[in-house]
Amino acid sequence: MTNLESAPASSPTALMGVRLLGSGASVPDRILTNHDLSQMVDTTDEWIASRTGIHERHIADGEADSVANLAAKAGQQAIAAAGLTAQDIDLIILSTSTTDDLFGTAGRVQKIIGADGAVAFDLVAACSGFVFGMVTAAQYIRTGVYKNVLLIGADVLSRWVDWHDRRTCILFGDGAGAVVLQACSPEQNGLLGFELRSDGKGNDLLNVNYLGRSTFNPITMNGQEVYRFAVRRVPEVIEKALHYASLEVHDLDWLILHQANQRIIDAVVNRFGIDPAKAVSNMGKYGNTSAASIPIALNEWVQAGKIQPNHLVAIAGFGAGLSWGSAVFRWG
Repeated sequence: MTNLESAPASSPTALMGVRLLGSGASVPDRILTNHDLSQMVDTTDEWIASRTGIHERHIADGEADSVANLAAKAGQQAIAAAGLTAQDIDLIILSTSTTDDLFGTAGRVQKIIGADGAVAFDLVAACSGFVFGMVTAAQYIRTGVYKNVLLIGADVLSRWVDWHDRRTCILFGDGAGAVVLQACSPEQNGLLGFELRSDGKGNDLLNVNYLGRSTFNPITMNGQEVYRFAVRRVPEVIEKALHYASLEVHDLDWLILHQANQRIIDAVVNRFGIDPAKAVSNMGKYGNTSAASIPIALNEWVQAGKIQPNHLVAIAGFGAGLSWGSAVFRWG
C-alpha cells in the first residue's frame, strides 16, 4: 500500500481526500541588492548571480516584518483566496526556523488573523519545513480531525546572518507564503504522493547553534557538501513521490524546488530531462527564504495565472537536519 492509498470510498473507514487551494505571500518592503552587498563585503553582482542566480532579496526592517506579521499577511491572503474566513480555519501550522518567540509563534499568527477556533503550533524542519508541514496537515485532514488547515512557511533568516561572511550573507532573504488545505471526498483527493527523509549524520553541514546565555551563532554552512547532498538526494524523493502517485515526471505541469541555488534547480532539471520552463524559479528576486521559498514561488505562479486548477505540481524541499522531502499534488 502506498503512502496515500486508502480504503474504498464506500468503506466506513475510508480516509478523507485533501484539496490544496488558496495561496498567499508576504515579503518585507526593504530590498538588498547584490550591488548593496558589494559595499559591505568583497563580492560583486556578477560573482553572486553567476554562482547562485540571486540578484536581490527582501530584508526585514523592524517589528512590522516579524515572522508573525509576515506569516499572518500571507495567511490572510490564502484564506481569502480559498473563499473562507478566519473562523473557518481549524488548524494553523507555521513552518519556521526563526520563530519570534522560542515558545512558538503560531499562536501570535492565530491572534492576528482572528482564527479563534483554530489549534496552532510551530513546526521546525528548516528549508524542508513547508513540505513536512504539508504532509503533517494532510494527516489531520485525512483522518477526519480537521477540515480546513492553514499552512504557512515563514522565515526571517536575516536575523541570523553574519553580514561579514560573504559565503552566506549573499544567499538569504526574508518572507512568508501560505496555502489552505481542505478536506474533500476521496474521489476528489488532490494530494497524490509524498516522501520525507532525514539524515542526522549531516546535521553539522548547516547550523544556527546555541552558544549559551541566550545567544546563538550566525548561520554556518558547508556550501559544497549541501550542494552535493541536494543534487543527489532531491531527485530520489521526487521519483518516490511520483511513484506513489502513479505518475511520471513528464506528467508534471510544474516542478517547484526550494529556492536555494539556480545550479541545483538546473541539475535536477537535467537529471530528469524535463522542459526547463516547467521548473519554477524566482530566487533572483527573493534569495533563499527557507520554509517560505516554495509557497512564495507557488503563489507567484498562481497569481500570474501560470498554475491553473488541475495542474499537476511536484514540490521538493531540502536543508538543515539534514532533511529533504517531496510532495505531488493537483492544484485547486
